[in-house]
Amino acid sequence: MPSSAASISLRQLLMALGDSLVEMQVAPAGLDVEIRSVALLDPEDPPSAQLGELVLLIGARGRAALPALRAAARDGATAVVVKLDGAGQATALGETAAEVGVALLSLRGEARWEQVHALARAALDDAPPGYPSVGAQEGDLFSLAQTTAVLTSGVVSIEDSANRVLAYSRSTDSDEIDDLRRRSILGWQGPEAFLAKLREWGVFQHLHSSDQVIGIDSHPELGIRRRLAVAIRSGDRQLGTIWVQESSSPLSEHSEQALLGAARVAAHHLVRRRRELSENVTLTRTLLAGLLEGSTGPQPLATHLGYDATLPAAVLGFSYGTAEVVAAPELTHTEVTNLISVHIAARHRNALVTQLDPRIYVLLPQLPRSIDTDTLRGWCQEITDAARRHLGLPLRGSVGCVVSGLGDVPESRREADRILDAMMSADLPTAVAALPDIQAEVLVSEMLTLLSAHPEIRDPRLTALVAHDSRHQGRLAESLLAYLNALGDVREAAGQLHVHPNTLRYRLRRAEELTGLDLSRPDQRLLAMLQLRLPSST
Repeated sequence: MPSSAASISLRQLLMALGDSLVEMQVAPAGLDVEIRSVALLDPEDPPSAQLGELVLLIGARGRAALPALRAAARDGATAVVVKLDGAGQATALGETAAEVGVALLSLRGEARWEQVHALARAALDDAPPGYPSVGAQEGDLFSLAQTTAVLTSGVVSIEDSANRVLAYSRSTDSDEIDDLRRRSILGWQGPEAFLAKLREWGVFQHLHSSDQVIGIDSHPELGIRRRLAVAIRSGDRQLGTIWVQESSSPLSEHSEQALLGAARVAAHHLVRRRRELSENVTLTRTLLAGLLEGSTGPQPLATHLGYDATLPAAVLGFSYGTAEVVAAPELTHTEVTNLISVHIAARHRNALVTQLDPRIYVLLPQLPRSIDTDTLRGWCQEITDAARRHLGLPLRGSVGCVVSGLGDVPESRREADRILDAMMSADLPTAVAALPDIQAEVLVSEMLTLLSAHPEIRDPRLTALVAHDSRHQGRLAESLLAYLNALGDVREAAGQLHVHPNTLRYRLRRAEELTGLDLSRPDQRLLAMLQLRLPSST
């Protein structure tokens, strides 16, 4: 997991996550310890962590979580998050955490791991490099939400233009939070029924066109308390919305003024974050493309993303099954890339996806040393199945060899390309393959590529036969290749061509007469079989 250039304190992380998601169990070193990065640890992953890391321990509860908890403390992790089934588990894990010196947080029952992961990463991303472990900065959305809550005496949430929650203030009293806010935070997004009401009441139209604060009355029948809202704007573009929910006490007298100021501060933050994100994505794509093509070494990408360049890596390749899809609109290519990204991220958190026309590649860095080809083939199969099921696209996938480190990634990419080339040229029925699956097809494909690039090593008699068919709309070359593919079985070849066996025998004699070939000689049969497989020969 790459280390973040920025850091936040455990106290600020708790403020960012809120009581509705996690509960603090023990903090042996206090709440001002530094968190530098966040990682999901799957039960199949080796128990390890990085210095200053927040480790989200998935799939292990009770005593099963103890080895990972101890390993995280050994490696210098700041905190570990687990799910608990009961008080007994909390006591046992808490005692161990206190003993080894790592903070322990528990995930509440309704919360989801991916939600905590996203919010923790967002809190880190909001903190610029050199961010102090204690104290708020203007660029921190969570701190801005908390400050706005203090100034308005309300409960604040900040959303993007798609109504996804980016940050929210922390409430110490769960009774102050209405059902809408609770469901929005737990679901990352406002419930559709309420969003429909806001559209009906004209709230979204107002936010889209105005900088002014708008009020929404309470609706007890909907579980909604009174709210204020203001658009976060940059020029004519709406970047998001700040919402202030009234708590058990009325909103302060100057709430609207505070909300206007908060919206302007949030606008600067979101514009900066979009710019930095765009610059970071562009740099990552450039370094990734250079590594795959072999024009850039492994260290720039490893340094940029905090990867260990000495751990195993592999490349998966994907290609569209037909030329029509390659020429499809850019939206189709974006949908495929997004689908691949979502599916592979669920399997390997450090995966990187990029498109190098006309193919899409997945770099899998920092793989476990125990990874095998069957596992990677299964990941590939999941993606091609999903592309066919959800997008109706005949996607082909290839598994490049697992290499010892990032420096050998171009070798894995070349193997992935070799497999895709063979699958496409031979029109194989399989959607996913590794080299052992189609070794013969790959080698024959590469022989044909060599033969195609060097006309001087072709038999001119076969070239003349193909030219004769072209002039006379004949099928002699096609019939000869079918006969050779059937190992000289006339009846089988005739059946494939849908002709009578005698018709095929006549065509074979005619081909020998025109070319002078002697089909009784193995070397001439071998050369004919190869050359007639060239795309221009049939």
